[in-house]
Amino acid sequence: MSPVIRKHADVIAILHAPETWSNQVSSHLNVPNGMDAPEHTLYRKLIEPFFDAQTLHRFEPVLKDIVTRLFRELPEEFHVESDLAYPFALQAQCAFMGWPHDLEAALLQWIQRQQKASAAGDREAMRQLAAEFSQLMVAEFKRARAGEYPVDSVTSRLVHLRIEGEPLTDEYLVSIVRNWTVGELGTIANAVTAIVNFLQANNVVRKQLQQAPEHIDHAVDEILRFNAPLASNRRRAVCPMHMNGQAIEADTVVTLDWGAANTDPEVFEQPHQFRWDRDPRDNLLYGAGIHVCPGAPLARLELRAFTQALLAHKTRSPAHASP
Repeated sequence: MSPVIRKHADVIAILHAPETWSNQVSSHLNVPNGMDAPEHTLYRKLIEPFFDAQTLHRFEPVLKDIVTRLFRELPEEFHVESDLAYPFALQAQCAFMGWPHDLEAALLQWIQRQQKASAAGDREAMRQLAAEFSQLMVAEFKRARAGEYPVDSVTSRLVHLRIEGEPLTDEYLVSIVRNWTVGELGTIANAVTAIVNFLQANNVVRKQLQQAPEHIDHAVDEILRFNAPLASNRRRAVCPMHMNGQAIEADTVVTLDWGAANTDPEVFEQPHQFRWDRDPRDNLLYGAGIHVCPGAPLARLELRAFTQALLAHKTRSPAHASP
């Protein structure tokens, strides 16, 4: 059984020691998350410009249109996940990538099937679903190469990437987009669900943010600190070592429990309570070290836009709040 690392200090130590804790924990290609330096460095530099200020500035009005329409069409009684969280995550991601609207329905169906297969532990179904996702993405890559996408769209920019003078293969491009899409859709939807549920239950904080919306980013980070939208990540020990008196053999894969680390009482007093005075440097919401989430600026922009719209929306309780 994989050892689970829960203490904040231990997780920090692992995140800042990539030379002894490898991100190569799977036989499947994972660009760049599942790579170590120097390969990771090359691919990380390729994708960081997709989350720069210029790209996000261009995307922001599109994002605001999405959340405005989503809240305008929200029924009187709604389910947080199905009526808000996943529609927002899907629409935002498709718009960011420049994908056609009809891809949203295909991706939603794909996500639902993946969740079902994952819950059942059906490896064959998961393998087939991975192949289906690749087919969906390769079809869009072909359209982008054929000039059917605007040249400044994210998808068009992706297919024209070069590394050491060579274009990226579809396999590598699919891996990049899988991280952005499969990984991010779930975490953004989970984050939206947590924000809605928290602000419905905490009217004082809601009113504070309505009066001072400039603090939304700080509040969202604190809400998600103890409502982890991503449960865990893994690392592999490069060499034998000890942690808290426990011997860890080389090639042992450990699980980093984000929720536990971000509610470690040795670091966070009253860890499950919202507090304005937390040190943001202690928050591991987006990780730390060389593998800190490159898409954090996009995630913050999306969650800020969503929260702004939520605060401006007429207060009504979900028909079915998520736990």
